[in-house]
Amino acid sequence: MLRTLMLLALGATVSLPALAAPPKITNGRIVDEHGMTLYVFDKDGATGKSMCTDGCATNWPPAVADSHDKASGDWTIIKRGDGAMQWAYKGRPLYHWHTDKKPGDAMGDGIKNVWHAAKP
Repeated sequence: MLRTLMLLALGATVSLPALAAPPKITNGRIVDEHGMTLYVFDKDGATGKSMCTDGCATNWPPAVADSHDKASGDWTIIKRGDGAMQWAYKGRPLYHWHTDKKPGDAMGDGIKNVWHAAKP
């Protein structure tokens, strides 16, 4: 009996997936669940489609949503050309900048006048 209870308890703790939190607004910027700044790309517009692919996506990794994430209100999830799911805010896809290393970094803001820290 004790063995059965232990196995049930163990199964309950390992069977639940870890859920990533949706992006949030902190200090006037949109950030991911780790507090890392997220960005928008002018070429995307509010179309719900990402124009940042291939090499662009290497420098500007998309804010990936997993199968457990749920859109809510202004937070939406779009499907990228490669099939991956990406967070968007009011239809604008969200990205990370590859050189930001810690929460609060926003080194990608203003790059080539087409990348901007995402704001509500």
